[in-house]
Amino acid sequence: MGITFGPVASRRLGRSLGIDVVPLKTCTYNCVYCQLGPTRRPTFRRRRYLDPGRVLEAVDKALGRDPDVDVLTFSGSGEPTLYLGLGDLIRRLQSAFSKPVAVLTNASLLYRGEVRRELRRADLVLPSLDAWREDVFHRINRPHPRLRLAEILEGLVRFSKGFDGELWLEILFVRGVNDDPEGLSGLKTWVERIRPDRIQINTVVRPPAEPWVEAVSSERLEEIRKRLGERAEIIAPFRVRTEERLRRQRERQILETVLRRPVCARDLAEAFGMDEEEAHRLLERMALRRGWIRERFQGRWYFRVPDGFEGGGP
Repeated sequence: MGITFGPVASRRLGRSLGIDVVPLKTCTYNCVYCQLGPTRRPTFRRRRYLDPGRVLEAVDKALGRDPDVDVLTFSGSGEPTLYLGLGDLIRRLQSAFSKPVAVLTNASLLYRGEVRRELRRADLVLPSLDAWREDVFHRINRPHPRLRLAEILEGLVRFSKGFDGELWLEILFVRGVNDDPEGLSGLKTWVERIRPDRIQINTVVRPPAEPWVEAVSSERLEEIRKRLGERAEIIAPFRVRTEERLRRQRERQILETVLRRPVCARDLAEAFGMDEEEAHRLLERMALRRGWIRERFQGRWYFRVPDGFEGGGP
């Protein structure tokens, strides 16, 4: 899995270079809506999964290929605050590249003072808050058993009071789980205590970890937005359009590569900052749809176009 990915276009962040510093699905939660599937081994123990020098080297190479980046963003395949020493890494990135640093976090570790201190080094923090009642918390986020919602909520409030950067709170709604009108009054109370600069309302836009999970309607999202006030905005529709456009763009780039030479999943993973297993699944889907030839060489599956293949759009 690559350390960096993108840059990707984002209405929220501009052109964002993603930085992934924890292994795939290393998380404190096992959210029912997660696009990456189930968390096999939820954890709340922080570790230095990567040497900071490797992270800086990867960012330097990515910016060398494409310097037109507005923000460096910690996100990706797990919970970034599980990286021990995140604050020092943020500082080193800011110093080395003179670009703002953003962190997407599920906020689960903000009850810890050292995590709040490290995260305050960021220029922009985007914490998520999907539940404000313990029963809903366990149904939607399925946290590590050592985590307590009350402590997480208080940690988020304490973080917001001592943070000088921008704080954008994201709330993801699942139909029939956390979108009930009665529960929204409790949500509004916590939002008023947290006092984020923006409130970003989202719902399920990609295949979730659990098949029963359903998106909230656009009409319901609009009702929720009005309830939460002028700082609230709906981001879900834009995300769907953006991700579809990025998917088509990536498939065009893969097609251009396969037309020139055989490609394996590792090639894609290195080129696009993807997980190798995800890259293999994508190649399999494209090969089936396009009639590519699949060959095994030195323990890896390679995909190539048959003789006389003319190409075509994705």
